[in-house]
Amino acid sequence: MNKEIILASKSGVRKQILEKNQIDCSVEPSNIDEDLVKESLLKENASPEIISKNLAELKANKISQKRNNNLVLGADSVIDLNGKIISKPLNREEALEILIRLNGKTHHLISSVCISQNGSMIWNHTDKASLTMKQMSEEQLKKYLAKISDEALYAYNVYQIEGEGRSLFSKIEGDEDTIMGLPIKKIKEYLNNYK
Repeated sequence: MNKEIILASKSGVRKQILEKNQIDCSVEPSNIDEDLVKESLLKENASPEIISKNLAELKANKISQKRNNNLVLGADSVIDLNGKIISKPLNREEALEILIRLNGKTHHLISSVCISQNGSMIWNHTDKASLTMKQMSEEQLKKYLAKISDEALYAYNVYQIEGEGRSLFSKIEGDEDTIMGLPIKKIKEYLNNYK
């Protein structure tokens, strides 16, 4: 597959997933204010799926307005715990609080992708995975966090499923690429049929 797309995200993992699947991409982060958008959607009682989808679409549309005819891929992932969104931690204290909230519970990780062209969405897809975290002591959670670099912690929320994070879970249901932030199978299907 040799379609060049623009990835409207600074996520290194998303870029790696595309490259691993022979999809050429250049990176142009959209730099939208995600927190502002989330806040406004939450006020309207938007579901985690809607929030994830809207953020992916906003990112893709913003870059595709400047890049005529290019395909632009926007993506967003949110953690949904009982209908409440858990955002990325801003510091290690918040990261620990998030792990304590997820501890021993099942949550959903929702990943949305959107492809836009000339400023409008032409395709989108949302996928959901279910993760059950082991019941762990606060000490164990602190030990886990101590092993995670700042870069990884702030880039991938509080766990990296492809790394240390797998050890936190007793059960993972769903596509691993979705959990890592990019449901690549559906993207490939779309690009293969795109004329």
